[in-house]
Amino acid sequence: MRLRARRLGLDGAAVQLAAATSVRDIAASLAEAGGPEIVVIDSIQTMFVDTLDSAPGTVAQVRTSAQELIRLAKQRGFTVFLVGHVTKEGLIAGPRVLEHMVDTVLYFEGERGHHFRILRAVKNRFGPADEIGVFEMTDGGLIEVPNPSALFLAQRQGEVSGACVFAGMEGTRPLLVEIQSLIAPSALATPRRAVVGWDSGRLAMIIAVLEARCGLALAGSDIYLNVAGGLRIGEPAADLAVAAALASAASGVPLAPETAVFGEIALSGEVRAVAHTDTRLKEAAKLGFRRAITPERRPGPGARRGRGKDSGLEVREITELKDLLAMFRAPGGGGIRAAAGRRPDMAPLTGDQGGHG
Repeated sequence: MRLRARRLGLDGAAVQLAAATSVRDIAASLAEAGGPEIVVIDSIQTMFVDTLDSAPGTVAQVRTSAQELIRLAKQRGFTVFLVGHVTKEGLIAGPRVLEHMVDTVLYFEGERGHHFRILRAVKNRFGPADEIGVFEMTDGGLIEVPNPSALFLAQRQGEVSGACVFAGMEGTRPLLVEIQSLIAPSALATPRRAVVGWDSGRLAMIIAVLEARCGLALAGSDIYLNVAGGLRIGEPAADLAVAAALASAASGVPLAPETAVFGEIALSGEVRAVAHTDTRLKEAAKLGFRRAITPERRPGPGARRGRGKDSGLEVREITELKDLLAMFRAPGGGGIRAAAGRRPDMAPLTGDQGGHG
């Protein structure tokens, strides 16, 4: 730890270290006058209370240790960070009551193959939840990324079939990320459905809607879907972007690279409006996007006409999923297909003529 602190230039920082696992010893040190203002317990699964006979890491030890540390923190007025392990499913290991005891639950996400990390707030008793902070991992430590959308789209290529930019929201922060899809002939009786960064059940629903409502044959093909950059998307607004990526991969017609897509898809094939439309459009315009495919905004309280004009985007509103597929198959139909400038004589995407990307 001394070598790492020296490499980060923190060897002279006012940080004290203690190798202790007994909550009684830790509480005795923190109860002294002039104690620290911030305490980091790494990790809560290694702490133990000597009044219990169970081993460290058990449900009783984790719950009792956290309760004693939180009580001491409120009594002395310092801030305590309880570092906890996560399971293979990405959930905090130990009793669920631990999440109810603390004021804030933060997840530190990231993969070894990517150079950035995401700090996500899933619970915040005194502020908004579902907020994220994006940091870049460097040899000098973590550096804040002020514009995460530019980071996720930095290595994006030009006109490539099967790729679509989704204008999403992470809490109150707009975030643009690329969704990639690949459709290939399957040699298996049951074609593969591989998904990274999105809900596999949601992908199955989108495929079913494309086949039942739009006649796009995908049942006999292997389908791969990936959210570039290692980010995980959970909002239904990504439905339309996923459908656009699948239609582009099936037809071989790339979506215009300066187009952002978002919208929710119903089982009837209807494209439904989502929240924070203006915020998504402004973020896309800030990064140089010129077009957007969005759901049609229904008249109602708070609805505004002419949205997209303030951001300078050419907004195309659609109401049915068929309208999206028409952009990839109509000869001379203009729109996104004309902007891509590829295969104007392509046959309609129905039956066995869907092709493979």
